[in-house]
Amino acid sequence: MFFLGIDSGTQGTKVLVIDLKGRVLGRGYSPHRRVENLKPGESEQQPEDWVRAMETALGSALRQARIDPEKIVSLGISGQQHGFVALDRTGRPIRPAKLWNDTSTIEETEILVRRLGGKKRYIRKLGIGLAVGYTASKILWLKRHEPRNYARLHTVLLPHNYLNFFLTGTPVMEYGDASGTGLMDIKKRVWHREAVSAIEPALRLKLPPLRHPAEPVGLVKKSLAVRWGMKRVLVASGGGDNMMAAIGSGNVVPGICTVSLGTSGTIYSYSPTPFVDPEGEIAAFCDSTGGWLPLLCTMNVTNTTEILKELFGWTNKDLERLAGQAPEGAGGLLFLPFIDGERVPELPWSSGVLFGLNRQTFQPSYLSRAFLEGTILNLGYGFSRMRALGLRPSEIRATGGGSRSRLWLQILADILQTPVVTLAEQEAAAFGAALQAIWAYETDRGKESAIATIVAERVKTGLRPIEPHAGSGAVYRSLQKRFHSLWKTLRGEFKAHRTFSVSRPGDPRAV
Repeated sequence: MFFLGIDSGTQGTKVLVIDLKGRVLGRGYSPHRRVENLKPGESEQQPEDWVRAMETALGSALRQARIDPEKIVSLGISGQQHGFVALDRTGRPIRPAKLWNDTSTIEETEILVRRLGGKKRYIRKLGIGLAVGYTASKILWLKRHEPRNYARLHTVLLPHNYLNFFLTGTPVMEYGDASGTGLMDIKKRVWHREAVSAIEPALRLKLPPLRHPAEPVGLVKKSLAVRWGMKRVLVASGGGDNMMAAIGSGNVVPGICTVSLGTSGTIYSYSPTPFVDPEGEIAAFCDSTGGWLPLLCTMNVTNTTEILKELFGWTNKDLERLAGQAPEGAGGLLFLPFIDGERVPELPWSSGVLFGLNRQTFQPSYLSRAFLEGTILNLGYGFSRMRALGLRPSEIRATGGGSRSRLWLQILADILQTPVVTLAEQEAAAFGAALQAIWAYETDRGKESAIATIVAERVKTGLRPIEPHAGSGAVYRSLQKRFHSLWKTLRGEFKAHRTFSVSRPGDPRAV
């Protein structure tokens, strides 16, 4: 028997075919298209394109796997979080989906937070704050800006829910992805009536029922199964990409953290109880196993190193080689990597800073080292916040483009003072969706299977962890304090600079 893991992300869809032991037999990929000619801050895609990409990637994965599709018994779907898919009464999308990185809803976010009594009261009531990218503000945006479309709204779904709906005809949400809407009480795991009513009381009839992630959605419709050469295929609950990547990286028990070093940076860990940050800096999501997933997100990691490489015409090898020539701490050269503003710490109008340039540090090796260290020092702020709130990390599992750099991972281990391991399967979200599909299949057949056991037997890590260097802790603790002191000192200057800065084309933060 075989299982499918499908990851429908922002850039495209990836599909993995695995066997019961978790071995990857086939891979497929198809890119997504963006809706063009939008206003600054808007980011949208057509849900129908996700379906097309899924079918194309599925075909490629099946051809590579060379298996009989009739032996596929279950699948799971990972999807980009926080998107808003608006369906009419017939189940068809009313308009393109607004994505997680759509920032056109700043005003709607402020309205909803104000209606619930402010940021801290919002967090006390729901257990989670309302970020600009969350689904709730997108729904209010539709009501305020496109009232005719809002009048047609019958069902609210998120991206992975829409693909589940396409496959089964059943509209539901599991706890993990639903917790990122800003409309769910993450402690009680129910829709929050006051938050829903802040948009419109009748909206509660348009939100799908919530289910535990152990409950499958249903079966692939017969017409689709026949078209794909399949028989009876169970559809697992699926979840948001971070929730699925947690499963795919083995992050389903306390003590394990996952770090993604991509364009942005994320750190998240499993918690058996609600993990609520009263300041809202750490997102208090539910996960897709039945627990919770406290998550830190920063906006600037590989986007900063890509700029540096492009400026000097360097490759990834050049960057790592040069950075390796500079000492730990880069001679005191500090890089505040706020190229695209920052979410945590909350500095949306900030900009990048190089502090400590002198005749020693003003050279390529020190600049390279400072860039790598600055991105991790930035993560260090939120990581220390997670620790202060009770996180007890024993191991970090690294994914994303930055995880291919041994030096970057060593810096990660040194600054966060935690061992770092790599993963045998880097497509953690798609792999996690496939592992969840195994869990759903075994549960459906009456087998008492624990997701932690399924994951522990199938997620493989590198043979040796990257341990923090002896003595590095003192160097980086001092640098971390200076990093925090610098951005706090400059916080007012960032706001003042906003008035005089020249906005980038299409920048939603333009004044």
